[in-house]
Amino acid sequence: FPDIPNFKEGIGNLTIPVGREAILPCIVDNLSTYKVAWLRVDTQTILTIQTHVITKNHRIGVTHSETKAWYLHIREVRESDRGWYMCQVNTDPMKSQVGYLEVVVPPDILDYPTSTDMVIREGSNVTLKCAASGSPKPNITWRREGGELIAQGNGQEGNGLCGTVGGVFNITKVNRLHMGAYLCIASNGVPPTVSKRIMLIVHFPPMIWIQNQLVGAMEGDQMTLECHSEAYPKSINYWTKENGEIIAQGSKYEPILLDNAYKIHMKLTIKAVTKQDFGAYKCVSKNSLGDTDGSIKLYGRYNALFLLYHYEV
Repeated sequence: FPDIPNFKEGIGNLTIPVGREAILPCIVDNLSTYKVAWLRVDTQTILTIQTHVITKNHRIGVTHSETKAWYLHIREVRESDRGWYMCQVNTDPMKSQVGYLEVVVPPDILDYPTSTDMVIREGSNVTLKCAASGSPKPNITWRREGGELIAQGNGQEGNGLCGTVGGVFNITKVNRLHMGAYLCIASNGVPPTVSKRIMLIVHFPPMIWIQNQLVGAMEGDQMTLECHSEAYPKSINYWTKENGEIIAQGSKYEPILLDNAYKIHMKLTIKAVTKQDFGAYKCVSKNSLGDTDGSIKLYGRYNALFLLYHYEV
């Protein structure tokens, strides 16, 4: 009896990224006059017989080399190509073997229900959402931009409680420390990893801190009064005298504002202090959510010689 055909090695399982070409091998010994066909198992569709392509799918091809090897080619692989493929020899009984094509898809972040930039009042709760497609199913992680990975589960973030469960990131009692950009990162082991930047903007009315509410100066001194304010949206900041008159830039006064995000460092420099400059000064901060002010009292200091002379007289 002549040798009957047999498979030299299995087709195996093949993993291919979407869009690439998949090549499935079928190695047959002793084929003689028998014919090799490729089929799609789940639809029982005949794809190729010998070197002829039977299917109308223009992405399917077949190559043959060294008399033993028959390669099924699937160009521009799609997710719908995922499944079992059979290499069959028309012996009696028919001989066949199968292999599995796994099609992997890199992650893609979906516009919905993924959150867009959000504006929220301080003290409220916020939920950021992120959804991604891909195969295998992508894993979602969260990171502060330029900062650390935000851990799964519950944890302290500033003074608010943060928790992430997959594509959902919850912050209870949002405060100004939470303000900034968050990155939703989707990965599934198929490059490239993708991310989306979501800006969280926290609104709160102005607050003012004053380190020295009582400041002494001698006549002729140059003095600088300082206030620190925080507000968002950004506040309008200015200085007033005791009578409410707004202090403008001039030869006598130099107001300076140094801002860093929602923080403002207010300075008022008074040049060549005179008796008329003693009294109360107010730093004022206003935004659409409210206003506040702080008061600094400037009093006169006298050196020891002046006091001694004054006492003797």
